[in-house]
Amino acid sequence: MALVDITKPRPHVAVVTLNRPERMNALSFDTVIPLREALEQVARDNDVWAAVLTGAGRGFCSGLDLEDHGVPPGIGSLPMSRIATRAMAIFADLVPAMRNMPQPLIAAVNGPAFGGGLCLAVGTDIRLAGQSARFCGAGVRNGLTGTELGVSWLLPRLIGASRAFELILSGREIDAVEAERVGLVSRIVPDAELLDTALTLAEQICELSPHGVAMTKRVLWSNLETGSLHAAIDLESRNQLLVRMTTNNLDEAIRARREGRKPRFGD
Repeated sequence: MALVDITKPRPHVAVVTLNRPERMNALSFDTVIPLREALEQVARDNDVWAAVLTGAGRGFCSGLDLEDHGVPPGIGSLPMSRIATRAMAIFADLVPAMRNMPQPLIAAVNGPAFGGGLCLAVGTDIRLAGQSARFCGAGVRNGLTGTELGVSWLLPRLIGASRAFELILSGREIDAVEAERVGLVSRIVPDAELLDTALTLAEQICELSPHGVAMTKRVLWSNLETGSLHAAIDLESRNQLLVRMTTNNLDEAIRARREGRKPRFGD
């Protein structure tokens, strides 16, 4: 049985599913490596215009598998210092892989998103929560740090430094209602409707220009790191001009509006 599945339940939409339900989709090297490979495979698939990340069974991802997280591959006779560095790099590459995807990635968070699972959710572009969703920066509760996989950079930008510091330092668990209130997720839906809601949102995105959406995602992420309003506007302007001058998308949108139909973007 594959520990990470890729399916295409609707046109131009891929679903990446963590598939260790008996372990609440806990992260081990046997899971993390195929997950990164799945994200990279979806990123390369030109027929996929939007993607969903979720977990099989009752949990999104419970974080590091504390019973058996395995060993990183290819360590041979390396000393422990290099093994540890390589191990951390394998985990740390997950969120950059999400950012590098041209497609928007929607997290459908079902049940616990703890530790590394919280980081995976935070690393996606859009987060939807089922009513059973729960979030926790569990690393600090296990005697480690609460900072991993980019969460110390991402979470304060999503929910503000004050709330992020409290959650990461205390290891406090929050439910879906609080997650929506602080802006960690955009909305809550019944568990039974979670995946369909995420797929419908993905389909709505697929009605847009794949090129325009990909360029929008790139600017949104880049401008999280931009140091000034002027620099952000400069980047927006260049990308807007690039899409306008290299596609007929705007002309098609104008024609479609006049003709009372949905646009058919050819990029």
